[in-house]
Amino acid sequence: MEYAFHFCNTLAETGLLMALDKILVPTAFSAPPVILCIGSDLAIGDSLGPVTGTLLRDGEDFSGYVYGTLKTPVTAKEVRYLEAFVRKTHPHSKVIAVDAAVGEDGDVGLIKVIGGPLKPGSGANKRLGKVGDVSILGIVAKKSAFSYSLLNLTRLNMVYSMAKTVAGALSMYSLRREESAAK
Repeated sequence: MEYAFHFCNTLAETGLLMALDKILVPTAFSAPPVILCIGSDLAIGDSLGPVTGTLLRDGEDFSGYVYGTLKTPVTAKEVRYLEAFVRKTHPHSKVIAVDAAVGEDGDVGLIKVIGGPLKPGSGANKRLGKVGDVSILGIVAKKSAFSYSLLNLTRLNMVYSMAKTVAGALSMYSLRREESAAK
């Protein structure tokens, strides 16, 4: 199951929320969600995860756990260790992984919600473990032999706008989950 919304679409945040509701049925669990924000602040294009994590952590509307911020980023290399930690620490929580990605030229600007784990580093041809129950990917650059270079040329405005949209949807999702758990 995959849903995609362009970050410029004014209904993208609502679309992401609806996609999360379809993939993660709200009554299927009662524990707060864990948001695993993957990336690095060393390349603008790779900072979608940490910027999203920072917006969630600094916001007042999010009810859940956040790993990966600009202050304490979680890189693709650290994911396999953190996955085991998160599963042990939050055994009843659903894990939503957020990361930047590269894609086809026409996909740049899309935010994708995928029902299944994320494979961090796959755009850079890294073979690392999978993480999460649901993946949120922001396509920030065109895939090419020089993908890493393109991540350094990505516009900060696009990454920040995507992060705001993702953080807004995750905040609404956590509040909706909290309300349904209280009933």
